[in-house]
Amino acid sequence: MSDSSTAVEERVGDRLRERDETVAVAESCTGGLVGSLVTDVPGSSDYFDRSVVTYSYGAKQDLLAVARETLDEHGAVSEPVATEMARAVRDTAGTDWGVATTGVAGPGGGTPETPVGTVYIAVAHAAAWETGESGVRAARYEFDGDRTTVKERIARQALSDLLAATEEQ
Repeated sequence: MSDSSTAVEERVGDRLRERDETVAVAESCTGGLVGSLVTDVPGSSDYFDRSVVTYSYGAKQDLLAVARETLDEHGAVSEPVATEMARAVRDTAGTDWGVATTGVAGPGGGTPETPVGTVYIAVAHAAAWETGESGVRAARYEFDGDRTTVKERIARQALSDLLAATEEQ
């Protein structure tokens, strides 16, 4: 068993492997960094299925079927979009877990309501059919730093959120 000094991507891998579960990731602002961290761990093919980078509105619609109405009403950097992304990647990949990131990495692009460093991270779980226990949760975070730092913090937070969700199931 690993401890808290072990990198989060290794702890996620240990946890998924011990539970015989799988994960897929839908990334926007992190541009593939979550998937990269996961696959830095030897043997990650045991539990990692895919990372889909859906940076544009069109990609979110085309690859994840995020509803146009959701994007129009809430914008890409929103809890509803993160939630749809996490559910979609979980379901299209057929994995136990889906993780999504959508945010503003900076240095530009922020607004007073959604400043640079804002991200929504969603984690979706697939329970056994007909149990009614599948679900998704999303959280908003704000990180400081340059673009690279913000992206790394978001990616690690996404994995931390996944790890926390596996401990609740």
